[in-house]
This record gives sequence, structure tokens and C-alpha cells, in this order.
Amino acid sequence: MGFWDAVTDLIDAATPWATVEAEAPADIPAETAPASESTEETTAETKAEESAPAAEEPEEEAEEEEEEEDEDEIVDPKETLEEECRNSKECAPAKHHYDECAARVTGAGADSKEDCVEEFFHLVHCATQCAAPKLWNALK
Repeated sequence: MGFWDAVTDLIDAATPWATVEAEAPADIPAETAPASESTEETTAETKAEESAPAAEEPEEEAEEEEEEEDEDEIVDPKETLEEECRNSKECAPAKHHYDECAARVTGAGADSKEDCVEEFFHLVHCATQCAAPKLWNALK
């Protein structure tokens, strides 16, 4: 045994990701007549078991859908108030600049290095400042 063989043996022993090989299944002696009958019985049982869960799945899905319908969708008042403010007269200048920029960038195609981040932040800031007092009144 050489030096490199010892090193590779140590590496193989230390690595947890070493190749794992499955063992071959043990040879089971087959009985002629009883084995064929038992296989037929097990196949019938297996088919019955497979069909039973399939019948339960639609019922479970229907129950889940009913639960989802029972739950009321909670709408965040902040989002609705900010949307109203974005479309209000108070934020009209910021919205106009953002829409103008968006049209310019989409019209220029992929060659444009311009983005509308600054205009977007101005619009969001305006909508947030407009919605904040209304939100506190709605939450109180």
C-alpha cells in the first residue's frame, strides 16, 4: 500500500458524501401455487387501497374551498387609501411626471438607460403623505 492509497482511503472515510451503493435484494425462493394466489390477492387489495384515497381527495378539496369561501378577504385600508391618493389632485403632478417617464422609457425600448425610479418614489411618497392622516382616522 502506497502513500497515495492511504491518503485516498482517509479521504474516502472522512467524506460524508461518498458514493453509496444499494445492496441487491435478497433472493426469496418462490413457491409455485400459493405464491400466485397470494399475488392475486395482494394486487386486488392494492387496487382497492389506491381507489379509496382517490375518492377522498375531491371531498377534502371541497371542504378546503368551503373554508376559503367562509374566510372574508381582509383588505388593507392603507393600499386603498394610497390608491385613492395617487389618483387625487394632490398627487396629480407626481403621477403626471411618472406616467410621462414610463411612456418615454417604454417607447425607447431596450436601448434606453433611463429608468423611472425617482419619479416612482416621488409618487409613492406623495401617496403615503396623503394617506397617512386618513389611515390613522380609519384605524382609530
